[in-house]
Amino acid sequence: MAQINTHRAVGRAVTPVGTAGRALRGTGGAAVLGTVLLGSAFAAGPAQAAPAVSPAAPAVAAQAAAPAALAPAHVKSAVATQKLRWGSQGSAVEQLQSALNDHGVSLSVDGKFGKLTHGAVKDFQRNHDLQIDGVVGPKTQGALNGGGASISGGGTSVPAPAKSATNSKQAIVDAARSQIGASYSWGTSKPGVSFDCSGLSSFAYKQAGIDLPRTSSQQVAAGTTISKSEAQPGDLVVWPGHLGIYAGGDTVIDAGRSPGAVTERTIWGNPTFVTFR
Repeated sequence: MAQINTHRAVGRAVTPVGTAGRALRGTGGAAVLGTVLLGSAFAAGPAQAAPAVSPAAPAVAAQAAAPAALAPAHVKSAVATQKLRWGSQGSAVEQLQSALNDHGVSLSVDGKFGKLTHGAVKDFQRNHDLQIDGVVGPKTQGALNGGGASISGGGTSVPAPAKSATNSKQAIVDAARSQIGASYSWGTSKPGVSFDCSGLSSFAYKQAGIDLPRTSSQQVAAGTTISKSEAQPGDLVVWPGHLGIYAGGDTVIDAGRSPGAVTERTIWGNPTFVTFR
């Protein structure tokens, strides 16, 4: 009887190993180790305890435990899965700041995308022959991660600006806002460096796939004049000899002589509005 009981005890100890083996063959043939699915950047849920394994199967236990140590390094390699820009906050910005520091910058890793982070991003873009807009999109993310433009991080890739009216308007505002802080210089349109009023508007519209004439008078003549009540973000706000991009509410983003830079500020006076919708 002692031999029979021992035989049964061994049989029961081996049973979890068989269950673990079935789990390892799940999810369409991909190997599942604990809660980590090989080939994905992050686990889909909270960590769970690995199935109990008998001493009779040390190889299975070692295989299940080893990949877990690789997860932190992989997590660190992904800067973000969404576009980051001035005003962004959170853990994705912390990863961005850490990645910039790995490239020789000395930023406080505080999760706040402000003036210093914005400047560091533009310097990085300038040094890597990227578009100097201060926005961390797929190409900048890829360069920071030392690879291509696509970034895997448990989310979806950032799509190119859609051609729908809503996304085009937002793309115009985002592009103009990305240049806040650039200096004012008449007759220029140099992303990350300097603009005049119509240089900024032509740049911002181009990011949405819309080509505008170069001068302010030409832009006004090419569009349709509307009332303020009809205006939507992305439309032009026009004064005599000057214009900016309507950001919604009562604000405009413009490259003005008086502040000497691209700023977002309250609309003044009685401007007209011009649309290309």
